[in-house]
Amino acid sequence: MVVPELRPWRAAGPQLERIANAVRPRLARAATAAKPHLARWTRARGPRPPHLRRPRSVRTWQYTAGAATAGLALAAGVVTVAGPWDADGQRTAERDRAVALQRSGGADHGGSGTAAGAPRPAPSAAPVLVGLDAARSAAGTLQAAPGGKAFSDVLGPLLSASALGDTHTAAVVDVATGTRVYDAGADKALTPASTTKIATAVAALSALGPDHRLTTRAALEPDTGELVLVGGGDPTLTAHEASDGWASLRTLAANAAKALQRRGIHKVTLSYDTTLYSGPALHPIGVNDNLAPVSALTADEGRADDSTSGPAARASDPAQAAAGEFAGFLDAAGITTTPPGPSKASTRAETLATVSSPPLSTLVERMLTNSDNDIAEHLARQTALASGEPGSFDGGAKAISARLTKLGLPMSGASFHDGSGLDRDDRLTAGLLTGLLVTAGDPERPGLRPVLTGLPVAGFTGTLADRYTDSAAGVVRAKTGTLTGVNTLAGTVVDADGHLLAFAFMASGTTSPTEAESALDKTATALANCGCR
Repeated sequence: MVVPELRPWRAAGPQLERIANAVRPRLARAATAAKPHLARWTRARGPRPPHLRRPRSVRTWQYTAGAATAGLALAAGVVTVAGPWDADGQRTAERDRAVALQRSGGADHGGSGTAAGAPRPAPSAAPVLVGLDAARSAAGTLQAAPGGKAFSDVLGPLLSASALGDTHTAAVVDVATGTRVYDAGADKALTPASTTKIATAVAALSALGPDHRLTTRAALEPDTGELVLVGGGDPTLTAHEASDGWASLRTLAANAAKALQRRGIHKVTLSYDTTLYSGPALHPIGVNDNLAPVSALTADEGRADDSTSGPAARASDPAQAAAGEFAGFLDAAGITTTPPGPSKASTRAETLATVSSPPLSTLVERMLTNSDNDIAEHLARQTALASGEPGSFDGGAKAISARLTKLGLPMSGASFHDGSGLDRDDRLTAGLLTGLLVTAGDPERPGLRPVLTGLPVAGFTGTLADRYTDSAAGVVRAKTGTLTGVNTLAGTVVDADGHLLAFAFMASGTTSPTEAESALDKTATALANCGCR
């Protein structure tokens, strides 16, 4: 196996060249060790089904941490230094960039999207095949280079930094063997902030599957002639022009208008149905620019302006606002409507038109990359409905916990109150977070792979776009979490010896978000560089 030369991509900029030079040695060592194992893995796996085969135009292998999992002596994946993947676990850079720049969601801890001035994501970044070193002892411990430091010697002092407050916990797991190689209070439950979204993602994919789509429909009541806009809980529904597979109210209205006109109908009583969900729509934190009231019908996350990411004022009634947009589109298509009001579609209502979200795998990736609270709360409710629970905050929390318990994850001390992590009463452990990441890499559970492929890429995408720009850019992939006094980081990293490690760092009682983030970033960077034993 030959590690591709990196020089052709150096035009992407000095930052990318530094990353390439730092990463090349570890990749070469890992690739050499992985070659025979990858050949056997490829033969055993057999050809991909047609719908999973990559286009001929896509010539690059890209990293997916999901190929590695507990119980395997070797796991292999494919990495680009920039890190985006396509729908079968390896998102393309083009789609990632479009999501980051045009339709990214709200975050409770800063902006999202590609950092200004950062190198453009792959294919400008070099594709490099990464295999995890097959050398493991019978006990499953890491085989580091001679003289490698102990994890505790490297991570202990960094995690004890005053910037990380009065309480911190940590766990590091060798993903290929499932062995916990570092433990600092890993079973102590703390407030996880947005790393809760990792749990929400695993639960939603487990309950619904990666191909599940959320459908919004327009239905005509046969007796009254009432047209009902029925919300299906799609948090990515937009009132803008449809593109890249995202569902649009404009498209739905245009198709519904055509169906009505074929029936000779040019005027309707318009209503909207939000009964898919139940319970309070407002998150326990109250009115907040980071999250709209959670409704089964919403467009553009209820944003009251033209923003597509970050905090923004939200409509107090997203369903009514979306129905108003829909009415305007119908009017433009030649259908006159009454002012819309709430209703419930009967079982006899005839569906005239539908629009569906991208597959759940795409929603999960977008949620994790941009720390999108709106998507998170909808996925929690969808998990509840798939599990026979009410589509509410309480139902979602109960369903997430039940799904993770069923997967055999360590749930001691865990407590869920929402899907986004905005609720300060949420509790997770570092051990559970690393367990979620290892489970997402289990080859027996390929439907969970978007949990890994959706993690932000250090220095390039999502909530890590502006972090690690001078250290482990492109090497660390992690979900961030920030609330007042709380800072967390959980993700994956390939270390200096080619091992894939899952890590979770949790801190409580922090006083400076910026200093805490810097301390966590230094710790993750040290983990990437240490080649520890």
